[in-house]
Amino acid sequence: MRAYLILLALVGIQRIGELVVSERNARRVLARGGVEVGQRHFRVMKPLHAVFLIACAAEVVWLHRPFVAWIGVPMLGLAAVAQALRFWSLHALGERWNARVIVTPGQAVVERGPYLFVRHPNYLAVVIEGVAIPMIHGAWITAVVFTVLNAGLLAVRIGCEERALADHCPGASGLGRLPRFLPRLERS
Repeated sequence: MRAYLILLALVGIQRIGELVVSERNARRVLARGGVEVGQRHFRVMKPLHAVFLIACAAEVVWLHRPFVAWIGVPMLGLAAVAQALRFWSLHALGERWNARVIVTPGQAVVERGPYLFVRHPNYLAVVIEGVAIPMIHGAWITAVVFTVLNAGLLAVRIGCEERALADHCPGASGLGRLPRFLPRLERS
């Protein structure tokens, strides 16, 4: 249990670091004429994601969830894959990445990194983490509740983001050719 709680603390520290980068990037994009949309759903997203890690820890500690290796080890691997996808997504977006929906009118959409294959790789990483991180140590209630709440939030956020891109960014109409989350596997 101690190792799991340390893992959650490390993920929390990483998220705080991401928020610092997000705020810096948001200031830069807004200073260059960026337009922010979706502030209302962002006010819901912040506490949901903050409570997620706390709920993982609370469920494991208070409900005495055991570590079950045949579930926990693959979930740890899946969480690592999600982290790699998250970092790849953030790297591809560079200074454009932030936790809010801010677009710069006239700036083309990103079409590199994982954005060559899917429209929302970072959100895919969040979905995977929402299941994998709690299930590393059997926090299945947190996994289910977060997944359901996050699905509703993502439905709003993705619609908001895609409308903002379509309204302000050249090339956004081409996003429809890409699947939202999972790349198409085509036979040669």
